[in-house]
Formats: sequence, C-alpha cells, structure tokens
Amino acid sequence: MINETHYKESAFFMGKNLTRKILEAHLAKPSDMKPGEEIYVKVDQTLTHDINAVMTYLAFEAIGIDRTQVETSVSYLDHNLLYLDNKTPDDHIYLQSVAKRFGVHVSRPGNGICHAVHVARFGMPGKLSMGGDSHTPHGGSIGMLCIGVGGMDVATAMTGVPMRLKMPEIIRVNLKGHLKPGCNAKEVILEMLRRVGIKGGLGKVFEYVGEGAAGLEVSERATITNMGAEMGATTSIFPGDEQIRKFMKAQGREDQYVEMLPDEDAEYDGEMEIDLSQLNPLIACPHQPDNVMPLKDAEKKKVQQVFIGSCTNASYSDIAKVALVMQGHHVNENVSCTCAVSSKQVYKQLLRDGYLEILVDAGVRILEIACGPCCAIGQSPATKGVAVRTSNRNFKGRAGNPTAEIYLVSPESAAATAISGTFATAEDILGDDVKKLAKIHEPEVYPVDDSMIIEPLPEEEARKVEIVRGPNIQPLPVPEAFTDHLCVPISLKTVDNITTDDITPASAEFSSMRSNIPLMSKYCYHRYDPEFSERAKKMGQSIIIGGENYGQGSSREHAAINPMYLGVRAVIAKSIARIHKGNLLNHGIIPMVFDDPADYDKLEMGDELEINDLLNQMQTKVVEVRDNTKGITFKARLELSEKELEVISCGGQLRYLKKQLGK
Repeated sequence: MINETHYKESAFFMGKNLTRKILEAHLAKPSDMKPGEEIYVKVDQTLTHDINAVMTYLAFEAIGIDRTQVETSVSYLDHNLLYLDNKTPDDHIYLQSVAKRFGVHVSRPGNGICHAVHVARFGMPGKLSMGGDSHTPHGGSIGMLCIGVGGMDVATAMTGVPMRLKMPEIIRVNLKGHLKPGCNAKEVILEMLRRVGIKGGLGKVFEYVGEGAAGLEVSERATITNMGAEMGATTSIFPGDEQIRKFMKAQGREDQYVEMLPDEDAEYDGEMEIDLSQLNPLIACPHQPDNVMPLKDAEKKKVQQVFIGSCTNASYSDIAKVALVMQGHHVNENVSCTCAVSSKQVYKQLLRDGYLEILVDAGVRILEIACGPCCAIGQSPATKGVAVRTSNRNFKGRAGNPTAEIYLVSPESAAATAISGTFATAEDILGDDVKKLAKIHEPEVYPVDDSMIIEPLPEEEARKVEIVRGPNIQPLPVPEAFTDHLCVPISLKTVDNITTDDITPASAEFSSMRSNIPLMSKYCYHRYDPEFSERAKKMGQSIIIGGENYGQGSSREHAAINPMYLGVRAVIAKSIARIHKGNLLNHGIIPMVFDDPADYDKLEMGDELEINDLLNQMQTKVVEVRDNTKGITFKARLELSEKELEVISCGGQLRYLKKQLGK
C-alpha cells in the first residue's frame, strides 16, 4: 500500500516528477533510473480482458503458484459478448472458474469496459498497474502509473516477481487554457498524435500538467491517457489532484484518495505545450491515428456508418454531449449510427437523466455495454464504406473490413456527422447553441452497484474450485529452446507499420478462436497474406522480415504465439513496437533489428538465412546473418537487456520463470 506520509514528507522526492515518484516507490532493486536503463518494479494491480486472458491464465496455471500475489487482480469479460457459437461462452466460463481458483476478481459481461470500470472501482493514485491490453494507460487519468503489456507479462506480474521495465524518458506536457464548447479531449490527443506521430512516444511517458490539465475532468483525462498508446508511449499520466478527489468521492471511495503531485521544481527529460483554447475539431484519416487534420479541411465524403463509444470516448459527459447535439435532429437516412456506453454505472445515470431517450428518439441504436465495434465485434462497415468512430484506432481492417475507410473524431463531431451524413462539427449543427455543451459535467455522485463484480474466494475455499475447460480451450504452446545453428527460409516479408490486427485479425469470429492456438494459427496473417499459415507450416521453421514499427497497435500476444506455433524463430525488422517486442521475447521468437536498414531491401521471401554460433552471438547482441540464396551477409542487433537475453536463451518467459522460481 502506498503511504501518503512517505510521499508528502520524504526529502527523497524533492524535485521529482510524478512518474519518477511512483516508480521509485515501487523499485524492487536500487537504480539510478537513467532513461533506457532496465529497472525492476513491484506491481500493485493487474487486469485482463476476455479475448486475451485465456492465454494469461493458462500461463499462470502452468507456473504452478496457488494464488495471485499482487494486491488486486481483475478479469474483465467485456470485449466479445457476441456469442456466435460455443467458443466464447466456453472461454467466459473458464475465465470465471480460473479466477475463483486463483483469487482474481471477475467483472461480469454487462458491467462495462475494463478500463472504465477499473478506474471507477479499483484504481487509486500512486498505484502501479500492468494490464493485458494496450489501452491500460487509461488509468493514468487518476494519477496511477498503468502500463499495457502482453498476457505472459501479466501472468508473471501475478506471481509477485518484480517486473522488468526500461526506464522511460518523462516528457512534461504543459496544458494551457480551456477547451472551447464543441471541442473534446479527443482533440488534445489527436493534436499530440499530429505532432509526434505513431512512433513518437516510444520509450517515453507523457506527464500532463498545468492549468489546462487541472481543469480537465477524469473522463477527459482518460481519453488522452488511453490514446497515448497510439503514440507508442510506455504510458501517460495526470496528477492525483482535486479532480481525482472529486471523482473518487463521487464513486464512494474518497477514503482511498491520495494526493499525488509532481514537485514544483520537478525535472523532466523534455517538454511540450498545448494551448487548449486554440484547438478546433480534428479528424484522424485512414489508415493511421496520426494522419490528423482539421475536420473543416477534410474532404466532405458521404458517411455510411457512425460508431460512438469504446473505452476512449464513452463516458457520461461524452454521451450526454452527443445527446444534446442530436436533440431535435435525426440520424441521416444514409447513416447507420450506433452507441455503446462504457459501463453499467454510466448507462444507469444516462438513463436517469434522459439522455438515452434523446438518442433513441434521434434514431441511434444503443448497443451492448462492451467494446464491440472498436475491435470489429459487430458493426463492420460496408464494402469501401466510410465509417466515423470515436474509438482509438483506424488501422486498415481494424473495423473488420479491409476495404473500409475509418475516420476518428470526438463524440460531438460524430453526432454532427451522423445528422449531416458527412463530416461535420457540433457547431455546424448547433451554431451559437454549441455553448450549452460546456454545461455538461460528470455526476457529483455515480450510481454505485458492484453486484456484477464477483469477489475472490477465501484461499481455503478457492483451492477446492474445479476449473472448467470447454473443448475450445487448448493448452498454451511452449517453444523449444534455441540451438547453436539456425538455417531457415524467410516465410514472409512485410511492409512498414504492420499491426497486430494484420497478424491476428480482430472480429467476433476470430476473437472466439483465441483460446485455441492450433485453430487460430490457421488465420495468422489471414488478411495480409492468406497463404502464410500453410507456407510457414510446410517450412517447419522460418524467419519473418519486417519494416518500421513492426507489430504496432493492440497488445494481443496471439500475434506472437501464432507465428511461434507455426515455427517462426525470429523476426528481423527495421524497428519493433514495444509491447509486441516483449511478446515475441516471451514466446520464444528472437526480436532483431537490422544494423543497416538498407539490408531490408536486399532480402526476399523464400531466401534461406543462416546463423552460426547463434547462442554465443546473441550474448554480444550483434548477430551475423548469411543469406545463402543471395550469397550476402548482414548484421542484426538484439536490443535486449542481459535478463532479456536469458529469457530468449531459455526459449521464452514461461521456461525462464519456472527455472527462476525453481531456484
């Protein structure tokens, strides 16, 4: 438990930023905490969600520990609630039973999206959380340090073992002024993406401060920290200030509030500034969230679909503002408009205040309280359709249809677009009445009802629980350790910015397969290269060649497990996204980067690559690779710490962890 007196009185923290304070309080080993240095931290909380969690708990079972060793572990059943057949309900029954067995809370289907519920009911300023979802930094909205990781890392954290983390650079983002009516916190994060791009946050934490930050409510902060994932950031965080106290009081948890502020003379590794009063509605155009421009300058395309919701923008104030934009209007006859609220709690308050009735009267279809369309679980766009969404990603195929064009906007702009049938702002619809949106705030008291959260059983009782496994739940594959000689073909050569959606597709159908790797692996790279799975299987073992930012996007570790199952032993890329690099490492695929990026152009699919004296070369972190087909050699680097080298040499995290715990 974080001690408030420790934070307020210790001279140790003088001149420290908030991120450094939290990390120092959680250090498991002394460290100078220089950016890029590997540090070890103790984790307070973990979270998982249904479409990634089965692998996490299969791994935790395999480790052999009797009960989660962190303060709070929560399993959320919130992503795939569209039961196409037996697979997903089987997963949910397994997850509920395994949670009872190992002392994990369960948030049942219908209670809400994991990030929204976790902040509302479990999160606390100063805590350190790791979650098996890339948008875990959502929790930075309440002064928590929340980091998205792969499922194997969550399983490891649950053992109580200190977690490896590269010490990030901490960037101060000074927010000035106040947002204009009709502008949303979505504009702040889209502006950040416009400035730094999808790789600009690698190895960084963005810490938001200033008068502008102090004026943002928790729901607004959550939009910003949530989408920090799209910049590749380790995480993002706001101070634990008066706004957080108000929020926690409204949740009936004021006694758990701890003031968490950076020191007035805090030092940072870099600085940025945004004047909120100067922002205007923005839009992220296909097919990357950093392809941002002023909404008024976007080509006025005909829109077929609008989705309002996701963990990013489905708060009480978001949906209430949507209702005020739509009041007295109707959804355009050529537009399908749907809305998914973030949690049961928020849904009940919107219902009481009449906002959902306004939406229904306007022709909006209210969806289940779940992630849904954001990860292509329902509401896929039409062929070559134009879809406008308030969610966080617009990768090609992310919405379930690779031919569609996905645009990201604020809820206010999404509502205006649904009415107009083309891109529009709230001001376009309301004129001077847009000012009334400024009157919307989060409730002073939320309707607290935790009846949909299953509390952990006492330890004695938990040991008697039988874990229920449906036929779709297959064992977690474990890779073999490496030998000294690797001579394998290239099974795939990809372009820049390959996403985990490209590797392991989203949708209700594919999500339901994720507890069955033999089945799911048949669809590995299905939309990018439909022949990959069969080709890789015939090759037996192989290497993938990647471009820049390989594996960006969702934290889903299936994008590492499926290739591993198909025999992929290494990825050599120009650069590899942070979470995916960790997943490759955890599941026994060597993540390497070209020493000279120009060598990427010399290689072709089918080339035979050979590495001699592999284990010894790996220890030097530079490996010489020979292309026997082309008769050339090139070098690849392993940007790994000494401990990470131990992990990959063992054949992945599960083998390494069992070896360490055995000691």
